[in-house]
Amino acid sequence: MNLALKDINHNLGRFLLTCVGLSLLLCIVLAMVGIYRGLIVEALGLVRAAQAQVWVVEGGTRGPFAEASRLAGDTREAIAAQWGVAAAGSVAYQNVEALHRGQMKRLLVVGAEISRLGQAPALVEGRPILRSRYEAIADRGAGLAIGEKIKLGRDTFTVVGLTENLVGSGGDPVVFVTLRDAQRLQFAVEPAAARRDAARTPGAVASSDTVNAVLVRLLPHVDPKQFVQAVSRWKHLSALTHEEQETVLSRSVIERARRQIGLFTSLLLVVSTVIIGLIIYTMTLDKKKAIATLKLIGAPDSRIVGLIIQQALAMGVISYFVGLALIHSIYGYFPRRLVLEMPDAATLFGVVLLVCLLASALGVRVALKIDPATALAG
Repeated sequence: MNLALKDINHNLGRFLLTCVGLSLLLCIVLAMVGIYRGLIVEALGLVRAAQAQVWVVEGGTRGPFAEASRLAGDTREAIAAQWGVAAAGSVAYQNVEALHRGQMKRLLVVGAEISRLGQAPALVEGRPILRSRYEAIADRGAGLAIGEKIKLGRDTFTVVGLTENLVGSGGDPVVFVTLRDAQRLQFAVEPAAARRDAARTPGAVASSDTVNAVLVRLLPHVDPKQFVQAVSRWKHLSALTHEEQETVLSRSVIERARRQIGLFTSLLLVVSTVIIGLIIYTMTLDKKKAIATLKLIGAPDSRIVGLIIQQALAMGVISYFVGLALIHSIYGYFPRRLVLEMPDAATLFGVVLLVCLLASALGVRVALKIDPATALAG
């Protein structure tokens, strides 16, 4: 006879309500872990889609995703002329807000040269950009359809293709345009401002031939780190390998979000431990006379300890799998991407088992102190 199962059946309502509450807590814990993984995937998605081995940026900066970076438009030609370069492409990044269908959309506009590094990756629908002006490729998260028009800045663009799951580090859907269009959007000033600047500084001509970074793909057997060192010798330029750029995004850009999510997850696990401990403690107090009777008839302490630990483990395991099923059923409704990985789920399962063992310690302590003589009391 399994004493733990018998006792659970005796207090089934309280046990199930506790499991429901714990499953919601563990569902939130899984959501926090998935949100963190999703932040990393979103932050690195654009970098990985570029398929560049080296990022050349403004001297003294860590690239356009961490801080401002501006390079002269002819930097790409200078980089492409270096030994070991197989391909190079200039890119420009700009966060914009566009009014579309009566709603304000926040987008990350990426400008890249046609048929060069930095252009839109594999499309899920439509065609690549073929014209040098006024064509765009949007991520499906932007809610745009092929053939639809959207106004960015002072120009109107036609959507010719769609990508999927490609957003900026801030979660903004990506829209690809040509580098010329992106430069006009980011660097060109309003006509009135241009006239004012010309009147203030006669003879000065403002140039919008500026980019944020130059992406480089190297020939086989060329070491990216050595190429970065060679570029860094130019005092006005800096360079990062693909791995360094990913580190900047995953560590520096979302570091505070990582700490906050980690702290919140830890607090939820502490709360879960306290809840399991209190429930096991109250359940142990409710059956003090039953435990005393077991001791009186000669039941070993190990049998009583096993009763309490089995109840705690059953509570944790049932709550975990209910929470896991719940998060899998609703993860598609989150506004940010949620990434649920098996190693994270397995790690959390181990943590839940450990939490249940720790939480049962209070109930075990109470059970071991019960005097068998209390079974004979009225």
